[in-house]
Amino acid sequence: MSDEANPFESLQSQIDDAAAYLDIGDDVIERLKHPERVLETNLTIERDDGDLERFEAFRSQFNGDRGPYKGGIRYHPQVSRDEVKALSGWMTYKTAIVDIPLGGGKGGIVIDPDDYSEAELERLTRSFAKELRPLIGEDRDVPAPDVNTGQREMNWIKDTYETLENTTEPGVITGKALDSGGSEGRVEATGRSTVIAAREAFDYLDKDLEGATVAVQGYGNAGWTAAKLIDEMGATVVAASDSSGGIYNADGFDPVAAKEHKNETGSVVGFAGSEAELTNDDVLTLDVDLLIPAALENAIDADLAEAVEADVISEAANGPLTPAADEVLEGKDVFVVPDILANAGGVTVSYFEWVQNRQRFYWDEERVNEELEAIIVDAFDALVETYERHDLENPRTAAYVVAIQRVADAFEEAGSWP
Repeated sequence: MSDEANPFESLQSQIDDAAAYLDIGDDVIERLKHPERVLETNLTIERDDGDLERFEAFRSQFNGDRGPYKGGIRYHPQVSRDEVKALSGWMTYKTAIVDIPLGGGKGGIVIDPDDYSEAELERLTRSFAKELRPLIGEDRDVPAPDVNTGQREMNWIKDTYETLENTTEPGVITGKALDSGGSEGRVEATGRSTVIAAREAFDYLDKDLEGATVAVQGYGNAGWTAAKLIDEMGATVVAASDSSGGIYNADGFDPVAAKEHKNETGSVVGFAGSEAELTNDDVLTLDVDLLIPAALENAIDADLAEAVEADVISEAANGPLTPAADEVLEGKDVFVVPDILANAGGVTVSYFEWVQNRQRFYWDEERVNEELEAIIVDAFDALVETYERHDLENPRTAAYVVAIQRVADAFEEAGSWP
């Protein structure tokens, strides 16, 4: 794994690669490579022992040409200004490739949440919500969960916003608990879209998913859900990993049992269904039919890509491959389903939640999953059509060609005025 690749520069490189196949002016492309605004703020809260502590926090609103800014809030020590700018850009093109009427945003706080109590995290979350209050709203910017955040934090943000605004506005944020206006199917959505996209890729490549071997790097919500669902489709999960290490069994193992072991012990390592323990890099370079990177960005750099032996990669994480890794894998004929399509289930079902909140009419899980499948399949078809029509070098460029064109069209159709 490399920590040298700047994620914002990676995003801009991906946009430049796609722009070569688009009849869009350089001035418009330049506009689409930068966020419209970035909030950088310092949050100070009282710790449980009475001491004060300061935290850096960010919110990037990358592009709103197609609708309100949309994107998660993560709590992680590696959060940075460039990271949230990149993630907000990826979200812009993610909503565009799946053709939902939203823009792109992202936020984060520099923190390791494991080091803080629930009460401290609540104070911090509400402090951030207070800073975000002028920027967010169901027609302006709609945050959501991301790394190390979930329904609990979204409920706190919703309550803080509604209390300060003296209103009821469940659509101000998505990823909420069901009783607070959340949507059925949201928790599994990212993992579900990852495996739907993988299934479509196998079909396109005339490969059989039944019995295909799968390795999953990262066993959080997206990774373990993808493992469970791909197992239900008939594939065989042979390896998985988390921040503590990886497990392997050539005959496959029960991904649900592995998750239960992680819940009990804090890691997949030591799971009784494995026959060997591996490093994260080992899991990424196994000879498998399908690799699902589901951790953080930059998991695979050019050097590691030389050792990758998977035939298909479906990116559950955002930006798990550096641009240099993409070039290596392209030369090895690895079919990569890009993150902006593969993991778009999360934002797609967040969109469904937003729609349901505004209508005050809620769907059952079957409808949510059917609607999600239709959107991901249509998006994959659009990617493949563009991939073949332009004879492009890789599917990622095809996805950006589709997405950038849609954002540019919205911008140009709206016109420009001083």
